[in-house]
Amino acid sequence: MKNHIVYTALLPWAGLYACGGGETETKPNVLFVIADDQSYPYAGAYGCRTVSTPGFDRVARQGVLFTNAYVTSPGSSPSRASILTGLYPWQIEEAGTHASSFPDEYTCFPDMLREAGYRIGYTGKGWGPGDWQVSGRPYNPAGPEYNECRLDPPYSGISKIDYAANFKKFLSGRDKGEPFCFWLGTHEPHRPFENGSWVKEKRELDRAEVPGFLPGSDTVRGDISDYAVEIEWFDRHLAACLDELERIGELDRTIVIVTADNGMSFPHAKANCYDAGLHVPLAVRWGDRIRPGQVVDALVSMVSVAPTLLDAVGIEYEGDYPLSGESLMPLLSGQRERYGTDAVYAGRERHSCSRRDNLGYPMRSVRVGNYLLVRNFHSERWPAGDPCAYDKNGTTLMPMHRAYYDIDAAPSKDYLIDRRDDPSVRPYFDAAVAKRPEYELFDLKNDPDCMHNVAGDMTYADVLENLRGRLDARLTETGDPRVVGDDPEIWERYPRLNGKMRLFPEENESVVVK
Repeated sequence: MKNHIVYTALLPWAGLYACGGGETETKPNVLFVIADDQSYPYAGAYGCRTVSTPGFDRVARQGVLFTNAYVTSPGSSPSRASILTGLYPWQIEEAGTHASSFPDEYTCFPDMLREAGYRIGYTGKGWGPGDWQVSGRPYNPAGPEYNECRLDPPYSGISKIDYAANFKKFLSGRDKGEPFCFWLGTHEPHRPFENGSWVKEKRELDRAEVPGFLPGSDTVRGDISDYAVEIEWFDRHLAACLDELERIGELDRTIVIVTADNGMSFPHAKANCYDAGLHVPLAVRWGDRIRPGQVVDALVSMVSVAPTLLDAVGIEYEGDYPLSGESLMPLLSGQRERYGTDAVYAGRERHSCSRRDNLGYPMRSVRVGNYLLVRNFHSERWPAGDPCAYDKNGTTLMPMHRAYYDIDAAPSKDYLIDRRDDPSVRPYFDAAVAKRPEYELFDLKNDPDCMHNVAGDMTYADVLENLRGRLDARLTETGDPRVVGDDPEIWERYPRLNGKMRLFPEENESVVVK
């Protein structure tokens, strides 16, 4: 889908800045900062005591803090592709699944800004995992790479990429007055973490706030504490970038967006269309263009990043079909009445090689008000991946329950598996790995952790019917192959180009699941 753009600067917020003795039309800069696997509410601005995030808190304090921001997929690759294109994952073919390709017919917002005169680039993790080169693209969909600057990380789970230094190097290459769009994507807090890094940091274990979908054991608290260490590393680089922009006099000319690509890599979170897999932090600042100290509770989707940026910088989008998000500029500018979205949608297909024949686990979801509906299209499959797999040599069947590869390897995962027969742990284990019905409905006001499916409760019958209709209508409107056309299984044929390929028992093999 090739796009054509026109720079208009006619919108009330599209950049006119004073320069010298008169007003000169200039374009605002863009700094898009994205963590890898960070759930809401793990940031200080939300009142979370698990982490200290002065960088994020500064953006929130000097701009807008969103409390209900949702990604369109609970996995890195499709979520990032959706952010870049302004389209849902089910609209962008291979780019809508995990670790495949990114067809070059789908233009990304950095390229749209580049066409409008912006210098673009990224550091850390741009779009991925996947292979953008096989699609004929000249560089990562997030922009040309700036990863030359390196450092010695304090812990083994932290990347050697010096994100802040690479951003500074990118800035030093600009022509005078040249606007920029930079994607800063850290690899943190993606696993693996260094186990026990929280001890070296001299953190107190009781600072770790455990979500209701995990048991409050010391093992889990330690795992969350290691997660917090990596969030704070991410935030340290964010803060350094803000300081650099301020030093060179560009901070208030820059739209700063800080968020994450999906939820935390713990059981029942990442790779699931539950709240902990989709609900992410979001804060935005833009000098005096955004009134500071605002808190916005409206539902917003990260599919709206592209239309928001085009709107803010004054680019008129003229693509082959409309973007699926709605500009957030009315919310950012305090004009809530001009914002029309009251629902957010998400979905996933294959996350990793976690099932026989590399099959995925297709899910779609909609949140409206305090209700979240999830549809599992293949409820006969294991949602976290098959429970049993062969070893890396493909010759020996591993013990039962040692797979579930859609959940990243973690002490928390091992804790649930090892203690699955403990009555106090079993509900958490089942919530993470047990088979699920086609429809799951959650009352987030009373069950924010999505532990109690009320789809079969007649008290919620009208809510269920309404949300099913809303979800079906949106998927039909946006051309989801799962509900439109004659090839709903096309997702299973998209190639997996990155990551491990594993072997699993055949259906007729004698494997007993307890």
